[in-house]
Amino acid sequence: MRFALTDEQQGFAEVLDDLLTASDTPGVVRAWGEGDAGPGLELWHRLAEMGVTGLLVPEEQGGLGADEVDLVVAFEALGRHAVPGPWVESVTLLPVLLHHTQEDQLLAGIVSGETRATVAVSEIAPLALDADVADATFVLDRNVLRHGEPGEVRRSIDPARRLFPLTPGHEVAAVDEPTVAKAHDTAVLACAAQLLGAGERLLDDAVAYAKQRKQFGRLIGEYQALKHALADVRVALDFARPLVHVAALSLHAGSQEAGRDVSAAKVATGGAAYAAARTALQVHGAIGYTAEHDLGLWVTKTRALLTAWGTPARHRARVLDSLMPLPEMPEA
Repeated sequence: MRFALTDEQQGFAEVLDDLLTASDTPGVVRAWGEGDAGPGLELWHRLAEMGVTGLLVPEEQGGLGADEVDLVVAFEALGRHAVPGPWVESVTLLPVLLHHTQEDQLLAGIVSGETRATVAVSEIAPLALDADVADATFVLDRNVLRHGEPGEVRRSIDPARRLFPLTPGHEVAAVDEPTVAKAHDTAVLACAAQLLGAGERLLDDAVAYAKQRKQFGRLIGEYQALKHALADVRVALDFARPLVHVAALSLHAGSQEAGRDVSAAKVATGGAAYAAARTALQVHGAIGYTAEHDLGLWVTKTRALLTAWGTPARHRARVLDSLMPLPEMPEA
Protein backbone atom coordinates (compact mmCIF):
# COMPACT_ATOMS: atom_id res chain seq x y z
CA MET A 1 0.00 0.00 0.00
CA ARG A 2 1.30 3.45 -0.91
CA PHE A 3 0.57 6.44 1.30
CA ALA A 4 0.84 9.72 -0.55
CA LEU A 5 -0.53 13.17 0.10
CA THR A 6 -2.96 14.67 -2.39
CA ASP A 7 -1.90 17.66 -4.44
CA GLU A 8 -4.01 19.86 -2.17
CA GLN A 9 -2.33 18.49 0.96
CA GLN A 10 1.13 18.90 -0.56
CA GLY A 11 0.29 22.50 -1.43
CA PHE A 12 -0.96 23.10 2.11
CA ALA A 13 2.33 21.70 3.49
CA GLU A 14 4.39 23.93 1.20
CA VAL A 15 2.44 27.08 2.09
CA LEU A 16 2.78 26.33 5.81
CA ASP A 17 6.51 25.71 5.44
CA ASP A 18 6.98 28.96 3.51
CA LEU A 19 5.10 30.94 6.16
CA LEU A 20 6.95 29.41 9.08
CA THR A 21 10.35 29.69 7.38
CA ALA A 22 9.76 33.41 6.93
CA SER A 23 8.58 33.88 10.53
CA ASP A 24 11.91 33.46 12.38
CA THR A 25 10.50 30.68 14.55
CA PRO A 26 13.75 30.30 16.56
CA GLY A 27 13.28 33.92 17.66
CA VAL A 28 9.60 33.23 18.43
CA VAL A 29 10.54 30.18 20.54
CA ARG A 30 13.18 32.07 22.51
CA ALA A 31 10.81 34.96 23.19
CA TRP A 32 8.06 32.55 24.28
CA GLY A 33 10.45 30.80 26.67
CA GLU A 34 11.43 34.15 28.19
CA GLY A 35 7.80 35.09 28.84
CA ASP A 36 7.26 37.33 25.81
CA ALA A 37 4.29 35.76 24.05
CA GLY A 38 3.82 38.60 21.56
CA PRO A 39 5.66 37.12 18.56
CA GLY A 40 4.12 33.71 19.22
CA LEU A 41 0.58 35.10 19.38
CA GLU A 42 1.15 37.03 16.15
CA LEU A 43 2.23 33.79 14.49
CA TRP A 44 -0.82 32.05 15.98
CA HIS A 45 -3.10 34.56 14.25
CA ARG A 46 -1.31 34.14 10.92
CA LEU A 47 -1.72 30.37 11.11
CA ALA A 48 -5.36 30.82 12.09
CA GLU A 49 -5.89 32.87 8.92
CA MET A 50 -4.61 29.84 6.98
CA GLY A 51 -7.19 27.62 8.69
CA VAL A 52 -4.90 25.64 10.97
CA THR A 53 -6.96 26.40 14.10
CA GLY A 54 -10.19 25.26 12.44
CA LEU A 55 -9.02 22.04 10.84
CA LEU A 56 -11.16 19.65 12.89
CA VAL A 57 -14.10 22.00 13.48
CA PRO A 58 -17.06 21.10 11.22
CA GLU A 59 -17.95 23.51 8.45
CA GLU A 60 -21.38 24.19 9.96
CA GLN A 61 -19.56 25.50 13.06
CA GLY A 62 -17.22 27.72 11.05
CA GLY A 63 -14.26 25.38 10.63
CA LEU A 64 -12.73 23.57 7.67
CA GLY A 65 -14.10 20.12 8.46
CA ALA A 66 -10.76 18.60 7.42
CA ASP A 67 -9.63 15.07 8.22
CA GLU A 68 -6.84 13.61 10.33
CA VAL A 69 -4.38 13.42 7.43
CA ASP A 70 -4.70 17.19 6.99
CA LEU A 71 -4.08 17.48 10.72
CA VAL A 72 -0.87 15.46 10.36
CA VAL A 73 0.32 17.77 7.57
CA ALA A 74 -0.18 20.83 9.77
CA PHE A 75 1.37 19.40 12.92
CA GLU A 76 4.38 18.02 11.12
CA ALA A 77 5.03 21.59 9.95
CA LEU A 78 4.55 22.91 13.50
CA GLY A 79 7.06 20.36 14.77
CA ARG A 80 9.53 21.02 11.98
CA HIS A 81 9.59 24.69 12.96
CA ALA A 82 9.27 24.14 16.75
CA VAL A 83 6.26 26.45 16.96
CA PRO A 84 5.37 27.04 20.64
CA GLY A 85 1.92 27.15 22.21
CA PRO A 86 -0.99 24.88 23.20
CA TRP A 87 -1.68 23.76 19.64
CA VAL A 88 -2.57 20.16 20.44
CA GLU A 89 -5.06 21.22 23.09
CA SER A 90 -6.72 24.00 21.06
CA VAL A 91 -6.71 22.44 17.61
CA THR A 92 -7.22 18.72 18.28
CA LEU A 93 -8.46 17.83 21.75
CA LEU A 94 -11.14 20.47 22.34
CA PRO A 95 -12.71 20.46 18.85
CA VAL A 96 -13.22 16.69 19.14
CA LEU A 97 -14.57 16.91 22.69
CA LEU A 98 -16.94 19.79 21.94
CA HIS A 99 -18.19 18.55 18.58
CA HIS A 100 -21.63 17.52 19.88
CA THR A 101 -21.99 20.16 22.60
CA GLN A 102 -23.50 23.64 22.61
CA GLU A 103 -20.11 25.39 22.96
CA ASP A 104 -20.34 27.09 19.55
CA GLN A 105 -18.95 30.38 20.87
CA LEU A 106 -15.83 28.69 22.23
CA LEU A 107 -15.29 26.80 18.98
CA ALA A 108 -15.77 30.01 16.98
CA GLY A 109 -13.08 31.70 19.07
CA ILE A 110 -10.70 28.78 18.50
CA VAL A 111 -11.33 28.82 14.74
CA SER A 112 -10.72 32.56 14.46
CA GLY A 113 -7.55 32.34 16.53
CA GLU A 114 -8.93 34.73 19.15
CA THR A 115 -9.19 31.96 21.75
CA ARG A 116 -6.27 29.83 22.82
CA ALA A 117 -7.30 27.01 25.09
CA THR A 118 -5.41 24.46 27.13
CA VAL A 119 -6.52 21.30 28.91
CA ALA A 120 -5.20 19.12 31.71
CA VAL A 121 -6.17 15.49 31.14
CA SER A 122 -6.12 13.08 34.06
CA GLU A 123 -3.37 10.42 33.76
CA ILE A 124 -2.23 11.05 30.18
CA ALA A 125 -1.49 14.81 30.43
CA PRO A 126 -2.12 15.95 34.03
CA LEU A 127 -0.44 19.36 33.60
CA ALA A 128 -1.88 22.01 31.27
CA LEU A 129 0.46 23.55 28.70
CA ASP A 130 0.90 27.33 28.62
CA ALA A 131 -2.07 28.14 30.85
CA ASP A 132 -0.60 31.60 31.40
CA VAL A 133 -1.21 32.59 27.77
CA ALA A 134 -4.45 30.64 27.30
CA ASP A 135 -7.79 32.42 27.19
CA ALA A 136 -9.62 29.32 28.44
CA THR A 137 -8.32 26.56 30.73
CA PHE A 138 -10.05 23.23 31.25
CA VAL A 139 -9.70 19.97 33.13
CA LEU A 140 -10.88 16.73 31.53
CA ASP A 141 -11.70 14.38 34.40
CA ARG A 142 -12.60 11.09 32.74
CA ASN A 143 -15.66 12.07 30.71
CA VAL A 144 -16.43 15.45 32.29
CA LEU A 145 -14.91 18.68 30.98
CA ARG A 146 -14.60 21.39 33.62
CA HIS A 147 -13.14 24.86 33.82
CA GLY A 148 -9.76 24.88 35.55
CA GLU A 149 -7.91 27.41 37.70
CA PRO A 150 -4.12 27.45 37.07
CA GLY A 151 -1.71 26.89 39.93
CA GLU A 152 2.03 27.58 40.06
CA VAL A 153 4.09 26.98 36.94
CA ARG A 154 6.18 23.81 36.63
CA ARG A 155 9.38 23.83 34.59
CA SER A 156 9.83 21.64 31.55
CA ILE A 157 13.08 20.53 29.94
CA ASP A 158 11.87 22.70 27.04
CA PRO A 159 11.89 26.36 28.22
CA ALA A 160 9.14 27.13 25.70
CA ARG A 161 6.76 24.67 27.42
CA ARG A 162 5.32 25.97 30.70
CA LEU A 163 3.21 23.44 32.58
CA PHE A 164 0.50 24.21 35.12
CA PRO A 165 -1.61 22.13 37.51
CA LEU A 166 -5.29 23.09 37.26
CA THR A 167 -7.88 23.05 40.02
CA PRO A 168 -11.19 21.77 38.59
CA GLY A 169 -14.14 24.17 38.62
CA HIS A 170 -17.70 24.01 37.37
CA GLU A 171 -18.75 21.59 34.68
CA VAL A 172 -18.69 22.65 31.02
CA ALA A 173 -19.89 19.47 29.35
CA ALA A 174 -20.27 15.73 29.88
CA VAL A 175 -18.78 13.75 27.01
CA ASP A 176 -19.40 10.11 26.12
CA GLU A 177 -16.52 7.65 26.44
CA PRO A 178 -16.01 6.99 22.68
CA THR A 179 -15.62 10.74 22.07
CA VAL A 180 -13.15 11.06 24.94
CA ALA A 181 -11.15 8.14 23.54
CA LYS A 182 -11.11 9.70 20.07
CA ALA A 183 -10.05 13.06 21.51
CA HIS A 184 -7.17 11.40 23.37
CA ASP A 185 -6.03 9.54 20.27
CA THR A 186 -6.26 12.63 18.07
CA ALA A 187 -4.07 14.54 20.52
CA VAL A 188 -1.53 11.69 20.54
CA LEU A 189 -1.56 11.63 16.72
CA ALA A 190 -0.85 15.38 16.58
CA CYS A 191 2.04 14.95 19.02
CA ALA A 192 3.44 12.11 16.88
CA ALA A 193 3.27 14.36 13.81
CA GLN A 194 5.14 17.08 15.70
CA LEU A 195 7.86 14.57 16.60
CA LEU A 196 8.11 13.50 12.97
CA GLY A 197 8.56 17.12 11.88
CA ALA A 198 11.14 17.81 14.59
CA GLY A 199 13.08 14.68 13.64
CA GLU A 200 13.16 15.70 9.98
CA ARG A 201 14.44 19.18 10.92
CA LEU A 202 17.16 17.75 13.17
CA LEU A 203 18.32 15.38 10.44
CA ASP A 204 18.36 18.13 7.81
CA ASP A 205 20.42 20.39 10.08
CA ALA A 206 22.85 17.58 10.91
CA VAL A 207 23.37 16.69 7.24
CA ALA A 208 23.87 20.34 6.27
CA TYR A 209 26.45 20.82 9.03
CA ALA A 210 28.28 17.60 8.10
CA LYS A 211 28.63 18.90 4.54
CA GLN A 212 30.38 22.13 5.56
CA ARG A 213 32.31 21.36 8.80
CA LYS A 214 35.91 20.28 8.32
CA GLN A 215 38.10 18.35 10.74
CA PHE A 216 41.67 17.24 10.09
CA GLY A 217 41.38 18.72 6.62
CA ARG A 218 38.29 16.70 5.61
CA LEU A 219 34.56 17.33 5.66
CA ILE A 220 33.18 15.40 8.62
CA GLY A 221 30.42 14.09 6.38
CA GLU A 222 33.04 12.01 4.57
CA TYR A 223 33.66 9.87 7.66
CA GLN A 224 31.92 6.51 7.44
CA ALA A 225 30.80 6.46 11.07
CA LEU A 226 28.82 9.69 10.65
CA LYS A 227 27.34 8.51 7.36
CA HIS A 228 26.05 5.36 9.04
CA ALA A 229 24.59 7.27 11.99
CA LEU A 230 22.77 9.71 9.73
CA ALA A 231 21.54 6.87 7.50
CA ASP A 232 20.11 5.08 10.55
CA VAL A 233 18.11 8.18 11.44
CA ARG A 234 16.86 8.48 7.85
CA VAL A 235 15.64 4.89 7.95
CA ALA A 236 13.93 5.35 11.33
CA LEU A 237 12.04 8.44 10.12
CA ASP A 238 11.06 6.73 6.88
CA PHE A 239 9.64 3.79 8.83
CA ALA A 240 7.78 6.09 11.24
CA ARG A 241 6.07 8.22 8.59
CA PRO A 242 3.71 5.53 7.18
CA LEU A 243 2.71 4.58 10.72
CA VAL A 244 1.56 8.16 11.27
CA HIS A 245 -0.47 8.07 8.07
CA VAL A 246 -1.99 4.69 8.97
CA ALA A 247 -3.00 6.09 12.36
CA ALA A 248 -4.60 9.13 10.72
CA LEU A 249 -6.58 6.95 8.31
CA SER A 250 -7.65 4.60 11.13
CA LEU A 251 -8.93 7.50 13.21
CA HIS A 252 -10.77 8.99 10.25
CA ALA A 253 -12.42 5.65 9.46
CA GLY A 254 -13.36 5.01 13.10
CA SER A 255 -11.44 1.74 13.10
CA GLN A 256 -11.44 -0.41 16.22
CA GLU A 257 -7.65 -0.57 15.86
CA ALA A 258 -7.22 3.20 15.81
CA GLY A 259 -5.90 3.32 19.37
CA ARG A 260 -3.27 0.70 18.62
CA ASP A 261 -2.24 2.46 15.41
CA VAL A 262 -1.94 5.84 17.13
CA SER A 263 0.21 4.38 19.91
CA ALA A 264 2.44 2.62 17.37
CA ALA A 265 2.91 5.94 15.55
CA LYS A 266 3.80 7.74 18.79
CA VAL A 267 6.39 5.09 19.73
CA ALA A 268 7.96 5.10 16.26
CA THR A 269 8.13 8.87 15.83
CA GLY A 270 9.39 9.34 19.38
CA GLY A 271 12.21 6.87 18.87
CA ALA A 272 13.16 8.28 15.47
CA ALA A 273 13.09 11.91 16.63
CA TYR A 274 15.10 11.11 19.76
CA ALA A 275 17.70 9.30 17.62
CA ALA A 276 17.79 12.34 15.32
CA ALA A 277 18.40 14.63 18.31
CA ARG A 278 21.25 12.49 19.68
CA THR A 279 22.87 12.16 16.26
CA ALA A 280 22.53 15.87 15.51
CA LEU A 281 24.28 16.69 18.78
CA GLN A 282 27.10 14.28 17.96
CA VAL A 283 27.51 15.78 14.49
CA HIS A 284 27.57 19.36 15.77
CA GLY A 285 29.91 18.63 18.66
CA ALA A 286 30.23 21.12 21.52
CA ILE A 287 28.59 23.97 19.60
CA GLY A 288 25.31 22.03 19.62
CA TYR A 289 25.13 22.28 23.42
CA THR A 290 25.34 26.08 23.51
CA ALA A 291 22.23 28.14 24.26
CA GLU A 292 23.04 30.42 21.32
CA HIS A 293 22.78 27.63 18.75
CA ASP A 294 19.31 26.92 17.37
CA LEU A 295 19.84 23.16 17.52
CA GLY A 296 19.02 23.13 21.22
CA LEU A 297 15.51 24.43 20.54
CA TRP A 298 14.66 21.24 18.68
CA VAL A 299 16.60 18.93 20.98
CA THR A 300 14.75 20.09 24.10
CA LYS A 301 11.37 20.11 22.36
CA THR A 302 11.92 16.58 21.11
CA ARG A 303 12.79 15.38 24.59
CA ALA A 304 9.67 17.02 26.02
CA LEU A 305 7.35 15.66 23.32
CA LEU A 306 8.78 12.17 23.79
CA THR A 307 6.78 11.76 27.00
CA ALA A 308 3.97 14.21 26.25
CA TRP A 309 0.53 12.63 25.77
CA GLY A 310 1.71 9.30 27.12
CA THR A 311 5.15 7.86 27.73
CA PRO A 312 6.74 5.39 25.30
CA ALA A 313 6.19 2.64 27.87
CA ARG A 314 2.47 3.45 28.05
CA HIS A 315 2.06 3.32 24.30
CA ARG A 316 4.17 0.17 23.89
CA ALA A 317 1.97 -1.53 26.47
CA ARG A 318 -1.11 -0.44 24.55
CA VAL A 319 0.22 -1.93 21.32
CA LEU A 320 1.17 -5.13 23.13
CA ASP A 321 -2.27 -5.44 24.72
CA SER A 322 -3.92 -5.13 21.31
CA LEU A 323 -1.71 -7.85 19.86
CA MET A 324 -1.78 -10.20 22.83
CA PRO A 325 -5.03 -9.65 24.76
CA LEU A 326 -5.21 -11.26 28.16
CA PRO A 327 -7.20 -14.53 28.15
CA GLU A 328 -10.56 -14.52 29.85
CA MET A 329 -10.45 -16.05 33.30
CA PRO A 330 -12.93 -18.90 33.93
CA GLU A 331 -15.68 -18.16 36.39
CA ALA A 332 -15.19 -19.56 39.86
